Amino acid sequence: MLEDHENLHPGRWWRQLSDGRFECFLCPRKCALRPGQRAFCYVRVGTEEGVALTTYGRSSGFCIDPIEKKPLNHFYPGSPVLSFGTAGCNLGCKFCQNWDISKARSDDRLMNEASPDAIARAAAGHQCTSVAFTYNDPVIFAEYALDTAAAVRAAGLKSVAVTAGYITAEARPEFFQAMDAANIDLKAFTEDFYKHMALGHLEPVKESIEYAVKECDTWVELTVLLIPDANDGPEEITAMCGWILDTLGPDVPLHFTAFHPDFKLTDRTRTPSATLQKARAIAKKMGIRHVYTGNVHDAAGASTYCHSCNHCLIERDWYVLGAFRINKGACEHCGTLVPGHFEDQPGTWGAKRQRVSMA
Repeated sequence: MLEDHENLHPGRWWRQLSDGRFECFLCPRKCALRPGQRAFCYVRVGTEEGVALTTYGRSSGFCIDPIEKKPLNHFYPGSPVLSFGTAGCNLGCKFCQNWDISKARSDDRLMNEASPDAIARAAAGHQCTSVAFTYNDPVIFAEYALDTAAAVRAAGLKSVAVTAGYITAEARPEFFQAMDAANIDLKAFTEDFYKHMALGHLEPVKESIEYAVKECDTWVELTVLLIPDANDGPEEITAMCGWILDTLGPDVPLHFTAFHPDFKLTDRTRTPSATLQKARAIAKKMGIRHVYTGNVHDAAGASTYCHSCNHCLIERDWYVLGAFRINKGACEHCGTLVPGHFEDQPGTWGAKRQRVSMA
């Protein structure tokens, strides 16, 4: 049931069913709600008038991060991004690395209030290049994210979605067309994994990725969290990379990141660096041009190389940039264009994380 103090913002993606319930069709779950009932994500609820969002204008916190932390390595490297999330999630990942936010009840964590215009002003005031909707999935707070994205664009800044891509074909266009960049989490490449480890389905995620890459101007990078004995087998990685190449082409950057035991999956070990490096080698051998390792200290796996002459274009040590050899979007050595969005000089934000108060 709803708390008396919760603010309700009208939802945009719902319809009334023949039995009187309201169906939320923002995500593939399509929860059917009567007044007072909450959806799987917890933050979308049925009212007498339809479906509403309970987290509009409220956040679990605001921080300035390096853009590489999203991770985005080909979208204004070294730049600062104002990051925030809300609460809840429309997937049920047993391995969630942000479970204290994604599984929280909205009133437990939402202590910071900010309008879309206030967020845009704060980002501009702190000289951020972009605003990221992250920490939990922005799909479930899409009304808030889209209004903020519009305010951010009006301020001359960029919007970034960090998402699992679990969204319907009906809601997908408005969401992704509002984003300048997205890192989409491809959790595995089997339906069995999505069904039992994430409580969702693979196909809608593949459709979202293909849509974002082919139908929008959104810059897209993919992340795969490799979990020992769950989704790290070479056959699955080969199948995934084959789909990426056949469907998306070779220029979509791919990040393999390390799992650490958390939430309901504490019986697995941390992902060894060797597993990430092996996955990276498979992807590069198959023809994906920009493949990265993350959540481990691997300078070679974090750096960007020219896919034509193999010169190092951007040196990275964790989130700190070293040499930068891209000029007008091309390799300084051979002139090959580098896919992505680059300034002639990179940002200098480094590995800092700065909390921002909206008071």
